[in-house]
Amino acid sequence: MPFGYIKTNKNVRAYYRDGQWGELEETDSEFINLHMGATCLHYGQEAFEGLKAFRGNDGKIRIFRLEENAKRLNSSAREIMMAEVPENLFREAVIRAVELNSEFVPPRESEASLYIRPLLIGSGEEVGLKPAKEYLLVVFVTPVGPYFKDGFKPVNIIIDRDHDRAAPLGTGHVKVGGNYAASLGSTEKAHHEGYSSVLYLDAGGKKFIDECGPANFFAIKDKKYITPDSRSILPSITNDSLQKIATDLGLTVEKRKIPVEELAEFNEAGACGTAAIIAPIGKIFDKGNNKTYEYCNNGQPGPICTKLYERLRAIQYGEAEDRWGWNTIIN
Repeated sequence: MPFGYIKTNKNVRAYYRDGQWGELEETDSEFINLHMGATCLHYGQEAFEGLKAFRGNDGKIRIFRLEENAKRLNSSAREIMMAEVPENLFREAVIRAVELNSEFVPPRESEASLYIRPLLIGSGEEVGLKPAKEYLLVVFVTPVGPYFKDGFKPVNIIIDRDHDRAAPLGTGHVKVGGNYAASLGSTEKAHHEGYSSVLYLDAGGKKFIDECGPANFFAIKDKKYITPDSRSILPSITNDSLQKIATDLGLTVEKRKIPVEELAEFNEAGACGTAAIIAPIGKIFDKGNNKTYEYCNNGQPGPICTKLYERLRAIQYGEAEDRWGWNTIIN
């Protein structure tokens, strides 16, 4: 199963008008009737989330870290002046979308999941540069396979010194469409050159590791889980989860600036996010310095990446103790 869109039964919507959110609505339409002057089209008032639901061997469906996605969507909304979505409304919308399409949640043995996409847009029209007065929340779902086609296998990535994903004091720390639009050109170039993704450096001086395409970067060295600290990086909920699991595994977590030169010192490296979960990194090619950094022996993921991946997946499928209360269970 690819990581792509497959039509399901229904999606869920709510409108913000006259200063308040309306009731949830259900529809089987895949389209939005939108005013041509909507601020999402002209001024980028658009934010989204990505989370997943998993069907365990016990038949129960588990939605992973729903509450954190609600908080992050509102962080994005505040940054670009959109109406915030009440967390209870977000929760109800996500749960209802999953329940309406529960037959599309793949079975455990498939290694696939149900991807949930909440979308918040400025639907009110404005010709002048100002926030909209009306907003639309849409939650749709689709079954997906792994983000990288080979699943939990090492991927090769390239450092891009010619493009920036986000400005140092811009919107890199929130999940808005403009960040992804800014990365499309360099990502397509990387794919054309045979790489799975792009590793961006800090926009200020090109000295430190920043975001890894659509995912966060992390590395393993001396029993440490190391991940970049930067305002232009999206706070990954998956990365946050892995940091807690890493601590359980006896690793020390370091969130700090990572100089490019330190890539030569790591034992393992990976990209992590809701879509990819963990993509172990096999090689990083720095075209600017003509250097290649290798992390996987014989084409296999490293032992720490493997343990992190297996523990997280076990929690998501209900096969390991969920001691942080991450899962919302639907019977």
